[in-house]
Amino acid sequence: MIRRGFLTERERQELRAIARSGLSDAREARRANAIVLLDRGWSCDRVAEALLLDDDTIRSWWKLYQERGQEGLFSFEGGGSLSRLSGEQEYRLKEWVEQTLARTTRAIGAFIESEFGVVYASRSGLIALLHRLGLEYRKPQTIPRKLDPDRQQAFIAAYEVLLNSLGTDEAVLFADAVHPTHAVRAVGCWAPAHMDLAIEQTSGRERVNIHGALDLETGTTRMIEVQTVDAASTIALLASIENHYPAMSAIHVFLDNARYHRARIVRQWLAEPGRRIVLHFIPPYCPHLNPIERLWALLMHRHLTHNKVYDARASFVDAVLDFLRDKVPKNWRKWCDAVSDNFRIINPRDFRILA
Repeated sequence: MIRRGFLTERERQELRAIARSGLSDAREARRANAIVLLDRGWSCDRVAEALLLDDDTIRSWWKLYQERGQEGLFSFEGGGSLSRLSGEQEYRLKEWVEQTLARTTRAIGAFIESEFGVVYASRSGLIALLHRLGLEYRKPQTIPRKLDPDRQQAFIAAYEVLLNSLGTDEAVLFADAVHPTHAVRAVGCWAPAHMDLAIEQTSGRERVNIHGALDLETGTTRMIEVQTVDAASTIALLASIENHYPAMSAIHVFLDNARYHRARIVRQWLAEPGRRIVLHFIPPYCPHLNPIERLWALLMHRHLTHNKVYDARASFVDAVLDFLRDKVPKNWRKWCDAVSDNFRIINPRDFRILA
């Protein structure tokens, strides 16, 4: 409970003048008014009710005044540039955040109050302080468990050697399978403030199985819909690629290490006389080294499933195949930068791995 009469007569007169002056900042006048009422013996609840605030806010203003007087009460945290913590306290705060990786500003504010007795009344002021200390709200990346930087480097080097020695009658494609589900993905969008938005949910159970390949040079795609992605669909895709490049003496196809890509019947098909497909396998656990993965994740879903509803599976299938077979090649100049072979090495040692 806050005792009444904690102000000196001079302090009381100064705060009353600020509260009553029509020239004062409205925020300053309200805070000054709150302190004067507390000095009269009003409770935080009663002051909060009179000023249409919550009692925690009133209590935090009183603490500010007790700690730093009018300077603290009227600083409004200076956008975070005027810290209310000492250098030692800032160091301890930063060290604590680095150790705990706190998920909310509420938890950080609670730590500051419990450890240092300082209350940040507004979330924006606390965020400004954290930014000034070099702290940001970060979302962890998801990386595969078994990443080998050396194998990634070796793959990238071999890929560059291949491109630099590629003949005019050779082509390079990246292949993969994708299984988009007949379901809408709700994403944020701009809309009038008074408008409530909703999307009718579909079954979300029916999938489309597509085995496909992409030529980064031209944007050409080969996409086949299959009942099951397996060794048979792999052979069908490779045959489709050969048929599409009749003039090429060698067609280099990069793909992942899925069992059906390495199946015995696939190897037997490749060994047949006249075959022009040469398979290259991407290192395990490295989807970031297959550009077609970005075609699925970035372009396909952005254009087909984000806030878009298809009444029937058949219309969804038509939209997917039309996009992959027709729209991607036609718009390749516009989209190619998002689906490129600008490879990077992901090294787990560069990250703090969360347990």
